[in-house]
Amino acid sequence: MSDRYAKYKTFELDYPLKRVLRITINNPATYNSLDKVGHHDLTNIWRDIDEDEEISAVILTGKGKAFSSGGDFSMVEENAKDWHARTRAWKEARDLVYNVINCNKPTISAINGVAVGAGLVAALLSDISIIAKSARIVDGHTRLGVAAGDHAVINWPLLCGMAKAKYLLMLCEPVYGEEAERIGLVSLCVDDDKLTEKSLEIAKRLVAGAPSAIRWTKYALNNWYRMNGPTFDASLALEMLGFSGPEVHEGLASLRGKRAPNYDPTSNL
Repeated sequence: MSDRYAKYKTFELDYPLKRVLRITINNPATYNSLDKVGHHDLTNIWRDIDEDEEISAVILTGKGKAFSSGGDFSMVEENAKDWHARTRAWKEARDLVYNVINCNKPTISAINGVAVGAGLVAALLSDISIIAKSARIVDGHTRLGVAAGDHAVINWPLLCGMAKAKYLLMLCEPVYGEEAERIGLVSLCVDDDKLTEKSLEIAKRLVAGAPSAIRWTKYALNNWYRMNGPTFDASLALEMLGFSGPEVHEGLASLRGKRAPNYDPTSNL
């Protein structure tokens, strides 16, 4: 294991195949939720991967029954209460998206359970996304009381179309494996027990391929995302604005209390 990755404590890292790095989000006790350290790690590891000449492909997955259950409540609460925390979260959320997009190594996500939050960002911005049939994708931003800003606006309309994107994001509708593949939100759906095998198979093919051709194809295709950068920036800014308002406090309280939220319906913004 290269020393460049020793600083990342959030992950279990291994080399399942020659020139393949596998990143496993490793916090199974909380379904791989991400605290401030975890969010920072997931944001920055892509820069090191980009510079690692010993790596030709990457697999991202989760330990245990979940891929990632999103940011923990303490981080959400801090973002809602503290301006410095909110601006730090804005910068990391922006950097996470662009670091994944700009990483020159082809990336595979193996989505093995619920995928929410920053983990979902990396999963759906990966070049090839594979989901288990029982796994589900949820963008829960509006349920929390903030705009869907951390990645969905830059890629969901391209992946599954504007009509589906609006329906799923405005209502926080969960999408299970086969449906996610059917609508184009992910590349492939496989039986749960075939997920690891399929991710390794694809990684092996990527490693055996022409490296420059593959990397330059990725770069060119990701210009579709770069063109949507201003739209993404607006969505992320609106998400952070929401953290300064009243709806996020009610959303967080309702999630903690496991009850339906009671939002003020009279807002005219």
